[in-house]
Amino acid sequence: MTAAVHLASSSSPRAAAISQYSASAFPSQAALALEQTPMHELEKVFQRGAMPDLDALVGWEFRGINHLPLNALPLANVAGIKKFVKGFFRTEDGRVMGYNSPVENNILDGRWNVAAKRFGFYEVYPVDATARDNKYLHAVLLNYGKGGNPAYDPSQLLRDYVVQVDRKNPDLFLGKAYGALGPLRIPTNFFILERFRVGLTDYAKR
Repeated sequence: MTAAVHLASSSSPRAAAISQYSASAFPSQAALALEQTPMHELEKVFQRGAMPDLDALVGWEFRGINHLPLNALPLANVAGIKKFVKGFFRTEDGRVMGYNSPVENNILDGRWNVAAKRFGFYEVYPVDATARDNKYLHAVLLNYGKGGNPAYDPSQLLRDYVVQVDRKNPDLFLGKAYGALGPLRIPTNFFILERFRVGLTDYAKR
């Protein structure tokens, strides 16, 4: 399926490139290559990444692949968390927020069959050097602690940093997840995001 999308809300070069984006039900070879990259090499890719354009995230859903340590892979497959979708939207007060949707746990290079469910909400903003979560200043932070999730929801502990992998490719991103336990920040895994399809644009449609 191919869809030419015009982003009237932004005139940035990245948005212009996205306006010619061709959607696909399958991940690109670049995304699959990142999934096969060792963790220590992904750290280098992450360090070389660029700050994502928040306006270019809003209104889109992204195909996600969790890249976990080898000893966690069996659990990921059983729990069905290897594949997922993240979406981004803007609230009435102008904040950028996001959500997760579960995906059928089929083969990795197969179609992303997305369930009609949204959970694990987060606020998105450039990393603040003066804040507690300030490890990567060239990233945006997905802060689940500000997502309005239920108090009993363990996703509240998640803090995800996300960078654009290649400055010339506005569709591919690399994330690094941390768990927040009091003052501690514990790295858990990397994840790959690739532009997938048009999603929500604002809070009212959530």
